[in-house]
Amino acid sequence: MANTKSAKKAVRKIERRTVVNRARRSRMRTFLRKVEEALAAGDAKLAADALHSAAPELMRAAQHGVVHKNTASRKVSRLTARVKALSAKN
Repeated sequence: MANTKSAKKAVRKIERRTVVNRARRSRMRTFLRKVEEALAAGDAKLAADALHSAAPELMRAAQHGVVHKNTASRKVSRLTARVKALSAKN
């Protein structure tokens, strides 16, 4: 348990930040799931549209520190490759 005044304030700040970060992470995962579902369905057009909206969302999460910048870039890169392969296959 926090004893000092500054430690108690830090706990309050962390709680507020946790709520915001949880929402950001959830939003990011929702966008990722939409791309994954489109890929699983084999719908190249839908997957490309979903990726087009998911990429900025991932990078925004990275900017806010929810995920590391390299993690976001890696996810976007791998999803882009999968969408491109699906488009080429169709």
